[in-house]
Amino acid sequence: MYEDILLPTDGSSGTVDVIDHAIAIGTDHDATVHGLYVVDRRLYMAAAEDTKAEVTQSLQEQGEVALDDARVRIEEAGLTARTVAREGIPHREILDYAEEAGIDLVVMGTHGRTGPDRIANLGSTTERVVEDGSVPVLVVDIQ
Repeated sequence: MYEDILLPTDGSSGTVDVIDHAIAIGTDHDATVHGLYVVDRRLYMAAAEDTKAEVTQSLQEQGEVALDDARVRIEEAGLTARTVAREGIPHREILDYAEEAGIDLVVMGTHGRTGPDRIANLGSTTERVVEDGSVPVLVVDIQ
C-alpha cells in the first residue's frame, strides 16, 4: 500500500515523533522513506543584504543536520532512506517532490494546539499540503 513515504523535516525537536510514525508505517510496508528539507527562500530573501549569505548557509547547515538525523534513524530501523534538500517555498516543494517521486503517503508534523485551534489551524505548511496535495497526509501533533 505504501512503497514510498515522504517525511518533510525542519529538524525541530518534535520531529522525532514524526520520524517514529514514518518508520512505523514504513516498517509495516517495507517502504522507502524520503526525508526532505526545504530551505525556505522567504527567510533569506527577507534578510538584510549583508546577511543573506550567512542566513542561507545557516539554513543549509540546519537542513544537513536534520536530514542526517532522519537518515540515520530510518536506516537503523532497517529501512531504505533517501534524503534531499531543496530550496523554495516549503509547501510547494513538498507537493512537487511528492509528485515527482511517486510518494504514497506524506508524514509531517504540526505544532500542538488546544481547543478550536487544534482543528482550525494545522500550521500553514501542513495545512497547504493537506489541502492541495493529491496523496494521503498523516499529520502528527508535535509538542
